[in-house]
Amino acid sequence: MIEAILFDLDDTLLGNDIDKFIPHYFGLLGQYAAERIEPQEFFQILQIGTDAMISNQDTAVSNRDVFWSTFEHLSNQDPAEMESFFNIFYATQFNQLEKFTTCLPTANPLIKACFAKGLKVVIATNPLFPRSAIEARLRWAQIPITEFDYNLITTYTNMHAAKPNQSYYLEILDKIDCVLEKALMVGDDWANDIEPATAIGLHTYGIEWPQKANQDLSLPTASGTLAALYARVQAGWLESLGV
Repeated sequence: MIEAILFDLDDTLLGNDIDKFIPHYFGLLGQYAAERIEPQEFFQILQIGTDAMISNQDTAVSNRDVFWSTFEHLSNQDPAEMESFFNIFYATQFNQLEKFTTCLPTANPLIKACFAKGLKVVIATNPLFPRSAIEARLRWAQIPITEFDYNLITTYTNMHAAKPNQSYYLEILDKIDCVLEKALMVGDDWANDIEPATAIGLHTYGIEWPQKANQDLSLPTASGTLAALYARVQAGWLESLGV
């Protein structure tokens, strides 16, 4: 029986086409950052810092520390001061981006059903953001932390690896005290969610999106829509896995 279920967030629990969302996000963030740093320089540093987090596998160093160490090295600006500066952005401006996302009506009842079954529920979104940015997207998806007491939400502060590194998934399982065979990863991104999770032995459920053509449907344990997963959960599918 499955004991833990790990959910990707964007285009899994929240309709969010990253290719469309990111330009709006960068535009808003760049305007805000221009008060402290020239936009072209800022985005170069942001990309290098993000790449450093994705490459990080040092279990002694959080993704947050990797990012801000890189930022300080490249910008010569105080990382504590700059982190506080950007925290204000997420608290005051990030919500403007909600209009570029779509609330999926199945997300809330699905999460409720998972908790009702006594599962450990993890929001396994790529931990490249502060918690405030992830909590905002959970609100947009109508599955907020005020309603659900998630066992873990992966952020750049509490994780030491990122997708698609297999160590990201192993760290989650260690944090929630669950063995591979008793966990299910649910996600839409084959390269970030399905391939690495399957490779280390997790059960996987691939969210199918019509606009994506790179999905190998033979790879996951099962695949389909979020609504189809909800129906499976209600019908007892999770009890048949991990036995």
